[in-house]
Amino acid sequence: MFRNQYDTDVTTWSPAGRLFQVEYAMEAVKQGSAAIGLRSKTHIVLGCVNKANSELSSHQKKIFKVDDHIGVAIAGLTADGRVLSRYMRNECINYSFTYESPLPVGRLVVQLADKAQVCTQRSWKRPYGVGLLVAGLDESGAHLYYNCPSGNYFEYQAFAIGSRSQAAKTYLERRFESFTDASRDDLVKDALMAIRETLQGETLKSSVCTIAVVGVGEPFHILDQATVQQMIDAFEIVGEQEGPAAAGQEASAEPEPEQGGAAAGEGVAPMDI
Repeated sequence: MFRNQYDTDVTTWSPAGRLFQVEYAMEAVKQGSAAIGLRSKTHIVLGCVNKANSELSSHQKKIFKVDDHIGVAIAGLTADGRVLSRYMRNECINYSFTYESPLPVGRLVVQLADKAQVCTQRSWKRPYGVGLLVAGLDESGAHLYYNCPSGNYFEYQAFAIGSRSQAAKTYLERRFESFTDASRDDLVKDALMAIRETLQGETLKSSVCTIAVVGVGEPFHILDQATVQQMIDAFEIVGEQEGPAAAGQEASAEPEPEQGGAAAGEGVAPMDI
């Protein structure tokens, strides 16, 4: 990916006004395993795909607890994500010790963005190669933020990052209007469905995904595999019941072919049929 003389230093601008090293860090996020987040008025759900380097190794942890009211899901370089999650944990502890109250989510996100921005303006540093979905609950409600390696941050109703995340985004864009008033279990179901969209035909099992929840009266925690598998089995059974019924309706509504249709189709290229 060595492009030209303008990508050897993070502080060097290209004539087009671009910082290639920052763009390379954002590309590292796209190469990481998928992570998704979605929120309602009372709950936030994080999910990620567990991807192992080989059949002989375990997967790396992609969801971290920061405080009882905050957690993060990462995509990209896991080592950078681990360092940043430890920084966030320290900030929460210091704030709680000083003010005896939980750190507001928005303030922590701004501090994290400032820390990432410094790495885009120092020649002896490199940008963090990780994107973070920050889920939290404070006095102003439920929040879901995305922190970019460039130092930018955005608040979302639902979002997905990592490899093959576009399929999950498409699903979330179709469903996001119902998330605001959704229940906790409905959010978890939608999170699992969005994760399934990123697997490209691979069977969704509790061993290939991790789900975490935080909400009103529910501190941040990661759901155990048995609970996740029960939810997967439940909505897959419903989908199987709805599938044959829908297929039967389509078959009954299908019009009969007209006579002479074969003759009309002769000589037509297969791509045009």
